[in-house]
Amino acid sequence: VGEWFKPYGGRTLPMMVMSHQYMLTDEIPELEAWSAEHGHKLPLLRDVDSSYYLRQEKHGLNLGPYERNCKAHWADPSDPLPEDFSFQLYPDDLERLEWYVEDAMARVPLLGTAGVSKVINGPIPYAPDGMPLIGPMPGVPNAFEACVFTFGIAQGGGAGKVLAEWITEGQTEWDMWSCDPRRYTDYTDHDYCVAKGMEIYGHEYAMHFPWYEWPAGRDKKLSPVHDKVVELGGVMGAYNGWERANWFAREAQEPEYQYSWQRQNFFDNVREEHMAVRQGVGMYDMSSFGKIRVEGRDVEAFMNYVGGGDYSVANGKIVYTQFLNRRGGIEADVTVTRLTEQSYLVVTPAATRLADETWLRRNQGDFEVVITDVTSSEGVLAIMGPRSRELLEAVSPNDFTNASNPFGTAQEIEIGMGLARAHRVTYVGELGWEIYVSADMAGHVFERLAEPGLEMGMRLCGMHMMDTCRIEKGFRHFGHDITSEDHVMEAGLGFAVKKDKANYIGREAILAKQENGLDMRLLQFKLSDPEPLLYHAEPVLRDGEIVSYLTSGAYGHHEGAAMGMGYIPCKGEKLADVLGSTFEIDVAGTRVEAEVSSKPFYDPKSERV
Repeated sequence: VGEWFKPYGGRTLPMMVMSHQYMLTDEIPELEAWSAEHGHKLPLLRDVDSSYYLRQEKHGLNLGPYERNCKAHWADPSDPLPEDFSFQLYPDDLERLEWYVEDAMARVPLLGTAGVSKVINGPIPYAPDGMPLIGPMPGVPNAFEACVFTFGIAQGGGAGKVLAEWITEGQTEWDMWSCDPRRYTDYTDHDYCVAKGMEIYGHEYAMHFPWYEWPAGRDKKLSPVHDKVVELGGVMGAYNGWERANWFAREAQEPEYQYSWQRQNFFDNVREEHMAVRQGVGMYDMSSFGKIRVEGRDVEAFMNYVGGGDYSVANGKIVYTQFLNRRGGIEADVTVTRLTEQSYLVVTPAATRLADETWLRRNQGDFEVVITDVTSSEGVLAIMGPRSRELLEAVSPNDFTNASNPFGTAQEIEIGMGLARAHRVTYVGELGWEIYVSADMAGHVFERLAEPGLEMGMRLCGMHMMDTCRIEKGFRHFGHDITSEDHVMEAGLGFAVKKDKANYIGREAILAKQENGLDMRLLQFKLSDPEPLLYHAEPVLRDGEIVSYLTSGAYGHHEGAAMGMGYIPCKGEKLADVLGSTFEIDVAGTRVEAEVSSKPFYDPKSERV
């Protein structure tokens, strides 16, 4: 189905089409009388266990299942997409509805008293995550997408607004990442889209537990050390097509999730990984993170224009930085390493690699640069913790002292019989290095690090550990804590923006915010009660009144409590006034007192990195 746009200069869209049926009844006298008496329709009923909705349609009922035994259309050569399907429907397939009709009649006996007026069986489009595609078309300049609307006309008004903003302003008022076509990269082939579309459709009303890992369409993109990670107990999760270890099972433990709204079966595993990084050393695979090489004679000028940091630095220097839109919102949160006089490496979150590459290309203008995705060319192993230097010195002849390899610098190194590049940075708040090694040498380097590492008590770690450590350190998570609608200074990242730099995207918005003051502040919270958990979107109360919500949350195992981040309105207020307030977090209806801080609760002076 996604091929339909290609003859018009477009691309193959990551989408498929489901057959969706719903049934309309004849008019029901009791329903008509009830509506006349009360002046409105019955509320919508959703049975999430049986997976259907039942709502009033005029004076009858509309039963619409999202059946588990669902059916895709136009998915293979035996069922081709017709040239024209305007105002047409599929043939009725009542056998698929039978169980749901009987179940709904048992729930609402009134349904069983009415005859069937009509059965509608029509196409409903699905992207692999069930969300629309709204925004710039990847790989096609000056083209935009507004399609795959699973819920139809209800999404039309907002879609029209943001699409007009994309076309006329090059940015949107709201953060639209969940609908951005660039959230998908090169792994969304036909079979994947069909498998994921059927999975999402059949689970529209299913319970979506925290950290739920969907089983369809897996093993699309594998790290160079994937098999070694799985062999050592890695419990994998899918992220932008990549298989990544989220946590590691113990030897006698089943390497699988057991889902719950409370502490899940991996809670203690993550705590052990977390404490190993805080007290010893841990290793985790970061190969999925995006890597974009930018090079050419104008590369320094280009980077200084497109990003808010200062990239006129020595070779080997690493700059933590943001790419900003013209409102000062954060389009990308990246590190930029100067490799040579005419080349930089931009390292991005795995999910946003294509979006960040597209942002660079959209703003290239007349700059003489070449932009290349090199993600798959290198594996990346993170060695983090107070004993990380000790481990690296055991496997490499290079010098990892502060004098030779200070924080924020990269150096070429040897590990065993492999060559690599060591970046001294951290997203967990500890001394550590990210080891970039060519994909063909990654397996050897993994083994060379693992053998002495495991002997000295190193723990293999997953992405859940990275999240729990970064929340303690107050490191922002792109897509949650910082987005295109969050001003970089209100996000507490003003230190990463060079306000005196002459010309870069977003400069005017930075100077205006500096002049006018902050309307919001991103603050860190820690619950006073060690038992509750936080995820995101929990309401934040200031002096008893709801003022905001958490943008992200996780359990701080070293701090001994769940922690979160959230923007607090503060226009015209001093920071001390805000911090002097009483804060609570609403956790599933229970107000829990919370400490608040504008600095990291863990290592606020960054003495450990």
